[in-house]
Amino acid sequence: MALGPPLMSGEAAAQIKDLTLERVYASPDLAGSAPLQPKLSPDGKYLTLLRNRADEKERYDLWAMDTATGQWRMLVDSKKVGTGAELSEAEKMQRERDRSIVGKTGIVGYDWAADGKAILVPLDGELYLASLDGNVTRLTQEKGSKLNPVISPAGGYVSYVNDQNLVVGKLGSGTPGKITQDGTGTVHWGEAEFVAQEEMNRFTGYWWSPGDRYLAVERYDEAPVGVVTRTAIGASGTSTYQQRYPKAGTPNVLVDLYVMDPAGANKVKVDLGKEADIYLTRVDWAPDASALYVQRMNREQTVLDMLKVDPATGTSSVLFSEKSGPKSWVNLSDDFHALDDGSLIWWSERDGHGHLYRWKAGKWTQLTKGNWEVAEVAGIDEAKGRIFFLGNKDGVLERHLYSADVTKPGAVTRLTEAGWWNKVVMDGKASRAIVTRSNTNQPSQVYLADASGERIAWVEENAVTKAEHPYHAYLASHRERKFGTIKGPDDSDLHWEMVTPELEPGKRYPVFFQHYGGPHSQTVSKAWGGALQQYLVDRGYIWFQIDNRGSANRGKAFEDAIYHAMGSVEVEDQVAGANYLKTLDFVDPAKITTYGWSYGGYMTLKMLEAAPGVFAAGVAGAPVSRWELYDTFYTERYMGDPTKVPEAYKKSDTIGEAAKIADPMLLIHGMSDDNVVLDNSTAMAATLQKAKVPFEMMLYPGHTHRVSGPGISEHLWTTILNFLDRHTEHGKR
Repeated sequence: MALGPPLMSGEAAAQIKDLTLERVYASPDLAGSAPLQPKLSPDGKYLTLLRNRADEKERYDLWAMDTATGQWRMLVDSKKVGTGAELSEAEKMQRERDRSIVGKTGIVGYDWAADGKAILVPLDGELYLASLDGNVTRLTQEKGSKLNPVISPAGGYVSYVNDQNLVVGKLGSGTPGKITQDGTGTVHWGEAEFVAQEEMNRFTGYWWSPGDRYLAVERYDEAPVGVVTRTAIGASGTSTYQQRYPKAGTPNVLVDLYVMDPAGANKVKVDLGKEADIYLTRVDWAPDASALYVQRMNREQTVLDMLKVDPATGTSSVLFSEKSGPKSWVNLSDDFHALDDGSLIWWSERDGHGHLYRWKAGKWTQLTKGNWEVAEVAGIDEAKGRIFFLGNKDGVLERHLYSADVTKPGAVTRLTEAGWWNKVVMDGKASRAIVTRSNTNQPSQVYLADASGERIAWVEENAVTKAEHPYHAYLASHRERKFGTIKGPDDSDLHWEMVTPELEPGKRYPVFFQHYGGPHSQTVSKAWGGALQQYLVDRGYIWFQIDNRGSANRGKAFEDAIYHAMGSVEVEDQVAGANYLKTLDFVDPAKITTYGWSYGGYMTLKMLEAAPGVFAAGVAGAPVSRWELYDTFYTERYMGDPTKVPEAYKKSDTIGEAAKIADPMLLIHGMSDDNVVLDNSTAMAATLQKAKVPFEMMLYPGHTHRVSGPGISEHLWTTILNFLDRHTEHGKR
């Protein structure tokens, strides 16, 4: 298929259809079908995924494809099976922190049984077992949340967390029972603490061993953590929560790790070391369950130790340590793999870039190398000695599946087509891959491939060139995304992307300058940009964004530029992007507006403070205003301990120089935000008011860090665009 919109005849050009804001957020989704969590069954006979509905794009059902015939069928209809009950507060908050499912309803996760005959399906706070013949059985009846439900690796048990204790039961027989007892008050078993979920990308607190012999279970006590009175202001009332929120520089939870059998007996405590103020970041088992591998990080996040634990006694030893360079930190990854031969696959930035290494008998072999990054391991074929991984060897704007030979370090083969941004999951033997890809003119497509990357079958072709695709009607007005680089203030290359309306000679256009700016993020890429981007261009705006120093996938030195200096080099680079725009003859230099959310909202405040007059107006959504108000793990990684480096925090906050804001500014926040708490915006508002600085503000009752949903998304963007249109004197063309 063509990678861009088809050429237009005179008649077709006359039928150009512009997007509306209502259509951008209506169903069916303009991006087409957006399946989640594709998996191959253990026996390889089925490919399963969660598919959203055409008439309710936020709701997902469980579907299966017979890989032999290509035939699809719905396994679980979320509306027919679900009770419609409201989720517990604990499950709501866990979903809020998982960016892959936040805002979605229906079925948002599932787990195959080892024999490939049944699937565990959480739905509306209960657990169901779905068989391939269409039967669905409810497994649970007790009150309370059922967090982190899984079927054990050998298929003997089902487990989950209920009311802060771990529950285990034999699959298909008997009643599940609590195998921990003192989970109450501030004590939790089998859960991931707040910062683990929000910042470490760890959402569980227990791990089954292969063969179902052991369980490693986290126990944490949040008694030392300070209490924040979080007022969740809703449309019809206010709820007050005494939330344990570990602000930077304050105590974290106390963490312990235990090994026990499925009945909760024979419990041993894992030796995590003498220092209690540590982070439990990752836990993995050896393939034969002979050892438990635990990643322990110090509070400063400068040393990550790999512990090898004897599950029978809990004794541990340090296999190796990952240490940061000066003025830096150690980044986490999920790319640790223990192999059958006793060797380990490990991801490290020790040479300045994220690459794969093999550890065997105390010796290291670097498997990949170069001025590029390995993003994640997709699969390992141990029999053939091949590792499959995602990376950007062919350019930072694309992400591809590659393979490498363990016996031939440095030899890397690309397996996916140039011009795309790919995500990949593979089966346990790495014999087949499920590839999800998109580019600037094509929303996500999903296909099944063999180990050489050859497509076996489409799972979801989702081709915009087909008349039935929801976006097809708008292809004629679709505008191509363009890419380029500028030199930053330190002479580094900064990547930008831009979408323009059809330019008329001599006309200058306003700019919607979107930014994020924070670490662990890359915004400029050749992935699908979404319909909202095209809607803004249909309105007559140029859409633009640029990646600054501190952002991801450019090497450690590029990211380390923000060490103890948030709100400095990122702001300089974003302002450099604005100044570049002012040199273009089709840009109106007096009408460059800027918008950001979360870290991007923080950046809006810092940019308006640092560069008055550069922007016509700025929108700050859910911004951090003082880093002392944000959590320990994220903030201290980059900024250090505020009790030790208060001057760094003072320079990085937005409060001290708020009075410098001279350009029009709109402040937005959800009134139930438990991540960037509302105190951040109220503190900024009070400071601006005291300094007699005019600004506008929009608050969303009942909404958390994500302000969206039916009706709300349209209101949000109508508010933003009305504000920007007023300050650019811009109306819809």
